[in-house]
Amino acid sequence: MPRITWALSLGLSLGTAFLWIPPVHSQTPVDSALYAYIKSVRAIDNHTHAGLPILPGQPADSDFDALPVGNLPPYSFPARLTTQNPEFITAWRELYGYPYQDRTEEHVRELLALKARIRLEHGVHYAAWVLDRLGTDVALANRMSVGPGLEAPRFRWVPFADPLLYPLDSKTVAAVTPDRMDLVPRERKHIQRYLGALGLEAVPTTLAEYTRLVVTPTLERFRREGAVAIKYEIAYLRSLDFDTVSATRAAGVYDRFARSGAPSVTEYKLVQDYLFRFIAKEAGRLGLVVHLHAFDGAGGYFLAAGADPLLLEPVFTDPTLRGTRFVLVHGGWPYPRHTLSLFGKPNVYADISFLGSVNSPAITAGVLREWLTFFPDKVLFGSDAYPDTPELGWEEWGWLGATGAKRALAMALTAMLQDGEVTREGAERLATMVLRGNAEKLYGLR
Repeated sequence: MPRITWALSLGLSLGTAFLWIPPVHSQTPVDSALYAYIKSVRAIDNHTHAGLPILPGQPADSDFDALPVGNLPPYSFPARLTTQNPEFITAWRELYGYPYQDRTEEHVRELLALKARIRLEHGVHYAAWVLDRLGTDVALANRMSVGPGLEAPRFRWVPFADPLLYPLDSKTVAAVTPDRMDLVPRERKHIQRYLGALGLEAVPTTLAEYTRLVVTPTLERFRREGAVAIKYEIAYLRSLDFDTVSATRAAGVYDRFARSGAPSVTEYKLVQDYLFRFIAKEAGRLGLVVHLHAFDGAGGYFLAAGADPLLLEPVFTDPTLRGTRFVLVHGGWPYPRHTLSLFGKPNVYADISFLGSVNSPAITAGVLREWLTFFPDKVLFGSDAYPDTPELGWEEWGWLGATGAKRALAMALTAMLQDGEVTREGAERLATMVLRGNAEKLYGLR
């Protein structure tokens, strides 16, 4: 999503040895026939925050994210995500037929009127129309809820699991960073929403009752209402190191604080670690894939070391969780080789959502070439289409992410083709796997 902390992207010290920075070439070649083939494939987008087709008189869509970051302390955006990126003008032209090559105030007003007219023209089918413009067949919609215009088969729901990790008073864990002081209370509001959907007014007073009466029924509701996966944004809220914690030890904390009081950071971690693995096991039982935000950001106080995908290795190698499949959303950047090392686990995948937006295609191509050389069946296409402003909505972010990712895929496969690592038929087969084949198998979409 276009909401990140950017010291890594814009000014990182070259002496930071644990980061991999791929070689960048100014004029990376692209095989035109191969690129044309890639653009012809109707893709499955593994990660979007697709917006509802809002029509006149309807309220604004507020369910596109559980943790919008508009209230965080100021932080910097990288160059490709600023409004000055000329690629957005191309997006307007290709999406809506915008007739200009600039973004003057007058022309942007015309753009907004043009977008409003197109939304009205397509009505409830507007979101599907956007997918057609992007060359996307199916989009996974990561949202608190879905509604008219975001139904299957074009859209598949991915609800948030993070609120289930916040059943207790969270003021202590919220105070860890200024960012979390805004974000953690949002999860507390969401857990109340999940309780309401079950007809409950408060969390049960024991951990055993909480898992039986809240966690499992919520996951079952997600599945019943069409979800194909659940999503964690937990890296915004705490580190990804989920230890093995017994139910007895976790219950000792939960049962003590369920009625009143706030556990310490260490105590809350015990409860969350237990719940995370419980949820993962239940997700596997229900056939829900587990998505995990693994990327640096957003926010000026985001703790990037806590988002390192390798922190999840004990989860991925837990024998009790081998029936659960995990996707590292946004590829684990800036640790793409850490992600690569995890592909050897039979239940781990990653997508390239947002990499096509924030990185140049040449940088993302370097990541893709390595991944495709080792584990091509673990790589998923994604855009991270995300509502931002009236001028740059999920449509434009989807265009930027999808276009950048497809060009990066073409660059990586062109290099492999030129070096004799694949045949042309092999390159097309790999492209199809990334763009849709791997997702079809993972989610059973055929």
